[in-house]
Amino acid sequence: MAREYRTIQEVAGPLMMVRGVEGVAYDELGEIELESGEKRRCRVLEINGGNALVQLFENSTGINVETSKVRFLGRSMELGVSEDMLSRVFDGLGRPIDDGPEILPEERRDINGLPMNPAARAYPEEFIQTGVSAIDGLNTLVRGQKLPIFSASGLPHAQLAAQIARQAKVVGTKEPFAVVFAAMGITFEESNYFIESFRETGAIDRAVLFMNLANDPAVERIATPRMALTAAEYLAFEKGMHVLVIMTDITNYAEALREISAARKEVPGRRGYPGYMYTDLASLYERAGRQIGRKGSITMIPILTMPEDDKTHPIPDLTGYITEGQIILSRDLYRKGLEPPIDVLPSLSRLKDKGIGEGKTRADHANTMNQLFAAYARGKDAKELMVILGEAALTDIDKLYAKFSDEFEEKYINQGYRTDRSIQETLDIGWELLRILPRSELKRIKDEYLDAYYEKK
Repeated sequence: MAREYRTIQEVAGPLMMVRGVEGVAYDELGEIELESGEKRRCRVLEINGGNALVQLFENSTGINVETSKVRFLGRSMELGVSEDMLSRVFDGLGRPIDDGPEILPEERRDINGLPMNPAARAYPEEFIQTGVSAIDGLNTLVRGQKLPIFSASGLPHAQLAAQIARQAKVVGTKEPFAVVFAAMGITFEESNYFIESFRETGAIDRAVLFMNLANDPAVERIATPRMALTAAEYLAFEKGMHVLVIMTDITNYAEALREISAARKEVPGRRGYPGYMYTDLASLYERAGRQIGRKGSITMIPILTMPEDDKTHPIPDLTGYITEGQIILSRDLYRKGLEPPIDVLPSLSRLKDKGIGEGKTRADHANTMNQLFAAYARGKDAKELMVILGEAALTDIDKLYAKFSDEFEEKYINQGYRTDRSIQETLDIGWELLRILPRSELKRIKDEYLDAYYEKK
């Protein structure tokens, strides 16, 4: 039986001190009962002797320290999981918000799951097709990988996230595929956009959505990605599904972490973020991957907006250390009207070599990818030279590279948010662009592939 305490000492913002508690543990859930009978939830942040510092999930308005009671529940936050979660929309704490019935859980799981044991990890090596050429062709996503998208304020990462969630699939297998989508600190309009986007294409049938809005409490924002990952672990490792977890926006999550850290009067680290932010982010990201001997897998795409477009800001910086690459959205390409505005040159997928080639995508993939990178980089240089010295200063071959650069952006990158390209289409568009250049310039491609694809009109 849970014991009740009427020993609330003080309430300060989202924090409350309860004195004289016994047998209460860190991270334990509690329930506050107001004089009116209204109940609010809280979570233990710190235990110091018989004092418990708890954090409120709702606001503290109306809590009277004299008359309110606190009951500790003897368990940490849990999520009831079941296959019925597919096609449903939940709030940040796992409660249904789509007017559907409550989920009847097959089991209840602590949301603070453990990072995957490195010794139990299987190496990611199977290609996931997102239908987006700039990712599939040049920065390939591999099953079990963590590949973040670095965006910036005002860039269309929401449209790209929704597009990937709708289109992603493991090619050449009939194994079940699911998407777990976690949104943190987003506006009601954005939430509505995501839900409608999933519904209109039917993608919601294989998706689980967790929506935490900007006006929800910060502590709920901390729980949302953990709820999503708990659902993903259940679907992947109990039900054998390939699960793609998309989390947006990690910056809002980190801001909530900072807010709670400041309320606890902890010593701040870089830019006011807590010193343990690296560990905290790693405890999320490292729950993705594949396990030896198990069918399912969790692939993760965290999305974050870089404050002031700064790649060295602590949030993108630490995320870059923990994950296997990054997809970077460019303000310049966005101004040119490219959809999606993915800047392929600074983007990187560290596992792309493992997921491409014969039997996975196509034998010529690695060669064409390298050649496209090289040609695009040279074309960009030629265009910069043209701006400084004028077109007359360019050689004929430089002019061809400059033309290649423009065509590459227009035909390869700029595909819109409604176009779902197969990997074959993406590779064929790459060859079509490479034909702008003379065969003698394509030094990174083997002759056998040039014979097979370059000469073929």
